[in-house]
Amino acid sequence: MRTNGAQGDLFGGHAKNGNGLPDGRGAWDSEESPPGVRWFGREKRIRIGTSGYSFADWVGTFYPQGTPRNRMLEQYAKRFDVVEINTSYYRVPDASMFERMESRTPSGFEFVVKLYKGMTHELENNPSHVRAFHDAVHPFRDVGKFGGFLAQFPWKFKKGDDALDHLRRLREGFPEDSLFVEFRHDSWMNDETFGFLREHGLSYCSVDEPALRGLIPPVVEATTDTGYVRLHGRNAKNWWGKGGGDRYDYDYSTDELSEWSRKLLDLESQAKKVYAFFNNCHAGHAATNAELMMNLLEGELGPS
Repeated sequence: MRTNGAQGDLFGGHAKNGNGLPDGRGAWDSEESPPGVRWFGREKRIRIGTSGYSFADWVGTFYPQGTPRNRMLEQYAKRFDVVEINTSYYRVPDASMFERMESRTPSGFEFVVKLYKGMTHELENNPSHVRAFHDAVHPFRDVGKFGGFLAQFPWKFKKGDDALDHLRRLREGFPEDSLFVEFRHDSWMNDETFGFLREHGLSYCSVDEPALRGLIPPVVEATTDTGYVRLHGRNAKNWWGKGGGDRYDYDYSTDELSEWSRKLLDLESQAKKVYAFFNNCHAGHAATNAELMMNLLEGELGPS
């Protein structure tokens, strides 16, 4: 396991090719990006965005005053070129909704789509939901703007035979797509889990969240050729809903983001591509922290 600040084999003993990447990954040979697409990192493999974009309290802090909800994505795309879609967690999406989103973004923009809560929190085995997601993302897929699906599981989703079977079913439902898996319970934090994810072509989602008992520590690990990171903030007081506030109300300090910029560079060395999304969306913190991370990465590209 690649731990916080640990040294040693990045790939858990897997053989590496001459490019320093695990066998089968090959050299990084990305196509030339369209104008406006920004890559970060030493090898320009990192893309940065936020988890969602349509928030009323971003108006005046990130969006210009008076920005209506139906113009937020256009404003967002002026400063970021990748986003997580979270509305699909609350209701199964349809192609018309995603077609409207796609039309408001430039060439090279990317969308990662969060799976419906029935598939991750209620553990339904409903083939109609799988079909609906395949149909819905066609507007993104057809123009090369689809990054994959995010399966974010709750804390109650603990490692066990039933949970592993559910992950297998999800992989079977989306056999050709990137599928990013986020755990919240620390029962998953072992080499057996990472081996399972590699075996089934599932991408581990590294997270930053409060240092509370039972939660996931800030470990970066690439189990496919795509790394994935979500930064939720460290609001320990409100994380379990006992503080009366928003668990995602957190503004990262520069020092905290510098720590994560180094982790992102570490993850970049393991993968062909890395996504990093800020989910501390209260009051526009996600957007301002994401832009600060861009600046930090652009300033940390010298020798380690």
